[in-house]
Amino acid sequence: MNFDYTDKVKDLQKKLQDFMDAYIYPVEKEYEEWVNNPANVWQVWPGMDKLKEKARSAGLWNLFLPEDYGDLSPGLTNLEYAPLAEMMGRVGWVSEVFNCNAPDTGNMEVLAKYGTPAQQDRWLKPLMNGEIRSAFLMTEPDVASSDATNVSTSIVADGDEYVINGRKWWSSGAMDPRCEIMIVMGKTDTEADRHRQQSMILVPKNTPGVTVLRGLHAMGSLDSPGGHAEVLLKDVRVPKENMLLGEGRGFEIAQGRLGPGRIHHCMRLIGMAQRGLELMCQRSAERVAFGRPISAFSSVRQDVARSLCEIQQARLLTLEAADKMDKYGTKGAAELISMIKIVAPTMAQNVLDRAIQVHGGMGVSHDTPLFQMFSWARIIRIADGPDEVHMYQLGRNTIKKLG
Repeated sequence: MNFDYTDKVKDLQKKLQDFMDAYIYPVEKEYEEWVNNPANVWQVWPGMDKLKEKARSAGLWNLFLPEDYGDLSPGLTNLEYAPLAEMMGRVGWVSEVFNCNAPDTGNMEVLAKYGTPAQQDRWLKPLMNGEIRSAFLMTEPDVASSDATNVSTSIVADGDEYVINGRKWWSSGAMDPRCEIMIVMGKTDTEADRHRQQSMILVPKNTPGVTVLRGLHAMGSLDSPGGHAEVLLKDVRVPKENMLLGEGRGFEIAQGRLGPGRIHHCMRLIGMAQRGLELMCQRSAERVAFGRPISAFSSVRQDVARSLCEIQQARLLTLEAADKMDKYGTKGAAELISMIKIVAPTMAQNVLDRAIQVHGGMGVSHDTPLFQMFSWARIIRIADGPDEVHMYQLGRNTIKKLG
């Protein structure tokens, strides 16, 4: 594999690094203090729009959309976007500044790939312009949603409309005051083949019958302003033209949506782990215990060495997955995508745990980004398919191939 990136990518890397140094790191603590103030919950940090304007002017906008999306794309492959996603991952909230944040990225890909011209005009354009935000509603509290065939929200045709009933939770983005459109997964035909029962449909958030019940705490954080909501859908009516791709195509859409998103998540996690390693090294060199710098202790040096190895292993595996997706699509890269989804979150969790330990009490406070990044790594071991599902499928397919 050739990781000697083109001049275009190198230029974007430099621009992004300069942007982070000039505009992101100087306001990182200000942002964290603001969003962690209970008085500001579900409000947008006042400095966000100004940063977005600067990012767009710098040409650092919508970088995630691969080149096979034509004019909608800035022209990068998944492999070329990967190091940029890693850089964004160094600050947990910064992807939004570049309009490269979940769940909007996945929703934009869905609309770009599967949406009708009318759906794209109504929803994709304002999302790509950063004018609105979106939510993705799949997981349900009453069933094990790691098996997506369990998803039981009903989508029933009634004349020129569909009627939707169900309850969702961990609906990413639904708490955001700028959220205007939701993609909802539910069942349109309970008698069809189990992987043809599900469909995805567009539901404007202000549709009668949509009730956001609460914002959910994730490891003690509300993740404001986007958050993760519990949403009740009661006799929600939307026109039939809001159906995405067609009835029974929900799993097909999900696979197209989740493959690139998993690569984005893993590269951001690698960025988090890399920053954690850097902070661990800096802290260990600065602090003295028992008469010598912490960095002089063998256990700390082993943790640093082990972390460096694990980060690079995960990075190379994720870059290989991105390269294979570019060449053979999500299906052709499925095995590698499962591998990185197993490897990267656990790697990041382990590296960040070591960094927290070296920082002592400071490591579990808001004075560093470590605990927040650790929490995110732990959550990703459940989100977008839990570890066990990926290991089950990967193990099954490997045994079939090699047994």
